[in-house]
Amino acid sequence: MTSGTTYDLYGMWGSSSSDVYACGSTGVILHYNGKTWSPMVSNSPVIFSRIWGSSPSDIFAVATLGAIQHYDGKTWSGMTISVPVNWFYAVWGTSSSDVFAVGVGGTILHYDGNSWTNMPSGTKNTITGIWGSSPSDVFAVDTGGTILHYDGNAWSSITFSTTSPLIGIWGDSPSDIFVVGGGGTILHYDGNAWNSLDSGTPTNFLCVWGTSSSDVFAMGADGTIWHYSGK
Repeated sequence: MTSGTTYDLYGMWGSSSSDVYACGSTGVILHYNGKTWSPMVSNSPVIFSRIWGSSPSDIFAVATLGAIQHYDGKTWSGMTISVPVNWFYAVWGTSSSDVFAVGVGGTILHYDGNSWTNMPSGTKNTITGIWGSSPSDVFAVDTGGTILHYDGNAWSSITFSTTSPLIGIWGDSPSDIFVVGGGGTILHYDGNAWNSLDSGTPTNFLCVWGTSSSDVFAMGADGTIWHYSGK
């Protein structure tokens, strides 16, 4: 497919096959209508790292310089945050009034539909990924090898020992969650415990996504894509 840009793209989200958004460096935000990609006006020169939305008229893009942009279905505009953040790495939520943005220094911000507030995370490491099954069951991972969990009241670290930086997280259900990271690290949560899966490669994995517990993809830093069939 032709994107119409030569800039690096880092994040993608869509509400349907004819409503897909991509974001990247130099303030690039693109929209796909099912046929072609076209640029959108972001009014920001930052590097957008990730994008997520609850609907076609409620989309969030996070970036460097502590920037968060919101799309209301018509225009992109900057959002005000009270905590200085150097870089946001991921954004995810359950609704328009329950959104999380994570980044450098253990930063976790929460949006309740009106304003962004800081949440104590208990870590100073860079938080690179976040995913959850509900407002009271949210997981985040950081570069120090820590897995964090939010129960709807507070964040706490999960007892699991790894020295590898953790970068991406995705789940199919509360009892089927995958985490990927440096050195070929792939972890799986079955609802009771976290276990390591043998990827058979030293590749640094950057992100993970799937359609079900038997159809999961992990993307490597060297351009490789690994597939998990459930076995």
